[in-house]
Amino acid sequence: MHDILIRNGMLFDGAGHPGAAGDLAIDGDRISAVGRVTGTAHKTIDATGLAVAPGFIDIKTHSDFTLPINPKAESKVRQGVTTEIIGHCGFSVAPALPGKVEMLKDYLSPSAPWLPFRETSFPDYLNTFPAVAVNAGMLVGHNTLRLMVMGMAERAPSQTELAQMIALLEDALKAGALGLSSGLFTPPGSYAAPEEMIALGHVLKRHNAAYFTHMRDESNNVIAAVEEAIAVGERCGVHVEIVHFKCSGMDNWGKAATALQMIADARARGVDVDCDSYPYAAGSNPLKNLLPPWVQAGGVDAMLARLRERDTRERIRADIARDGLNNWGRIPSWDCVQISISPNLPHYAGRTIAEIAAERNADPVDTLCDYLADDKGATRVLVTSISEDDIRTIIASPLALVGSDGNCVAPYGTVSKGMPHPRFYGTFPKILTRYVREQNTLPLERAIHKMTGATARALKLKDRGLLKEGYRADVAVFDPADFADRATYADPHQFPSGARTTVIVNGTPVVENAAHTGALPGKVLRRDATGSVS
Repeated sequence: MHDILIRNGMLFDGAGHPGAAGDLAIDGDRISAVGRVTGTAHKTIDATGLAVAPGFIDIKTHSDFTLPINPKAESKVRQGVTTEIIGHCGFSVAPALPGKVEMLKDYLSPSAPWLPFRETSFPDYLNTFPAVAVNAGMLVGHNTLRLMVMGMAERAPSQTELAQMIALLEDALKAGALGLSSGLFTPPGSYAAPEEMIALGHVLKRHNAAYFTHMRDESNNVIAAVEEAIAVGERCGVHVEIVHFKCSGMDNWGKAATALQMIADARARGVDVDCDSYPYAAGSNPLKNLLPPWVQAGGVDAMLARLRERDTRERIRADIARDGLNNWGRIPSWDCVQISISPNLPHYAGRTIAEIAAERNADPVDTLCDYLADDKGATRVLVTSISEDDIRTIIASPLALVGSDGNCVAPYGTVSKGMPHPRFYGTFPKILTRYVREQNTLPLERAIHKMTGATARALKLKDRGLLKEGYRADVAVFDPADFADRATYADPHQFPSGARTTVIVNGTPVVENAAHTGALPGKVLRRDATGSVS
């Protein structure tokens, strides 16, 4: 007798093959049979009219900021997500060295305003991660390493400082971190020259680990930034993941095809490089990161003092007039910058900089600086800056995987505060609804492959991402005709539609008929010395 038997579903194996009618059996935490399965089970799920797929792998998230206080991971698991990769963009909550916990807390305040921080090594962080509903693979952040060793110093590291960063990186890699993430668009990561990243890349190679990069520029210098990312893979022989790939800003719309061709050419040369994206025209970031990088030099307190100065504001105004927003480029208007989460001014969530400036009869740059100072640097915003044509080009490409760039949140408790990006709730069903069912941008089997088997290959997941006998029983069951995103910018805290959605993590039902069971069967995934992750 099987533990769970899923009957009469349309099975999508995750390898890109069209769906095939059949059954799937689960025993313990493994898939035990696929196809036509005989026998009975302790629990039988009727999947007539439903798709049965591997659990979706969200390769690009920041749920390390919320999982410890939202272990049910509701906004993700209800999308069919069973695995998240966390610690991206150079931002990881570990290591937090003695005497530097408050500095890290202040630095990450726009992203993790409610997360309790503590002194911890990376091995301790992995070993003490709480029970959660989804699997989690951890990255160590380059910005965090730099912060621990150099603070916000705007210079290259000394040999001693570089050796200290390498020692912290190796400590994390030996403990099972999947690799290093970088956020070269914002301080202190933006202060690192390419050679610093190459030096760290050689460390990754020694440990068969990977490099995940928020590129140095996703706007006016996006092509050069793609070249820099590829160079790390080419010179160091490591896998490179270009995360939340986009060409931001009106001056850069249409460049996605050129950048994707660069990735294809690199792969043809033998460079192991992928990218991922989310299906939305707006991105999300701390408000401070929209300003020129020099504004943040010296840390949060120095930045806040600087923002009060007239000369600083004039220089910011000139930089934005010349280049647009840092990493975002030129936007149509300040209506495109919307307050998302504002811990100290929560009543402004959902308002735009343009609206606030008009209400105050003030210049938008002055308004931005005043607001950021009043919110103690902790504001997070949504920025609409991406072309829908580029979104379709990226989604259609076999080179691009799917990553939400979103935290796991819920419509209740601490994580319900503010107005987060709708991608937190809707990334995966939006692709299946808008770009598969409505626009025919790609077929269902290829969309599922991008969310499962292709992502598992990029991450070197040992036994996840496919419906295959002996693989871990991470399974998503959903109705392709009724599995739609409902989250919007104006009303983001909404789960997807689909009354029959069932999600199984490591053989345990976490969602049954669109209701969370309360189960927390997720595992911390670790990379071994060969690079395999399990």
